[in-house]
Amino acid sequence: MKNVGIVGVLLLVLGLLSFIVPVPHTENHGVKIGDTKIGVQTQSSEKLPPAVGIILLAGGVLALVLGSRKS
Repeated sequence: MKNVGIVGVLLLVLGLLSFIVPVPHTENHGVKIGDTKIGVQTQSSEKLPPAVGIILLAGGVLALVLGSRKS
């Protein structure tokens, strides 16, 4: 398989996963006064915007088409 085909398959897989798997995000909020630190850590999981998945899928299809063409 050509390198462009491998990239195409990888982009397709990443595009499909972007619709399913949420991306974890952690934020630290705190105040430091002298040697004392008071803080809160928040965690959230958000999915990527659908436009990102669509772009990854389109790029994967395009790479597969270009990789399968014989020159």
